[in-house]
Amino acid sequence: MVTHVPAEAHADERGALLAFVEAQRGGLRRAVLGLSDEQAAGRPSASELSLSGLVKHVAECELNWLRLAQQKPNERARTQETWADGFRLDEDETLAGMLAFWDGVAHETEEFIRSVDSMDDSFPLPEAPWFPKGNVSMRWFMLHLIEEIARHAGHADIIRESLDGATAFELVARAQEG
Repeated sequence: MVTHVPAEAHADERGALLAFVEAQRGGLRRAVLGLSDEQAAGRPSASELSLSGLVKHVAECELNWLRLAQQKPNERARTQETWADGFRLDEDETLAGMLAFWDGVAHETEEFIRSVDSMDDSFPLPEAPWFPKGNVSMRWFMLHLIEEIARHAGHADIIRESLDGATAFELVARAQEG
């Protein structure tokens, strides 16, 4: 799990964008390092957010954007009624299972981005007040993933430190050890 993307490591745009997305995924994955399902479900603040809920949300969010870019239906689409369910694990879900699901989505995202003809290729967004109007490029899609995952990785840092005092720097060291 990289923390910083070396400038020389990814000379092409696709590789750089994929590396930055993966670096942000790593931040969120590190936040759950060594936690049990019960600990990861903890909500140590007034917020409804938990670490396992953030992992689920980000995995489903990435899948949703991927399906929009692929112009395919999303098999895990949320409705207004089920939106909150995307922020907590169901009884049959585990943190390990959700991380594995996210790994599969991440792999599919990378394969898809590597297969598009150009980062300028675009796709239409559905009409919604929270989406930009019209089409967005694959570049925009990747930048949006970086933004979305980074926002929640920041939330995860705060939640983890509130749970057991572990800071991002400590978790980076732990991840590098094992």
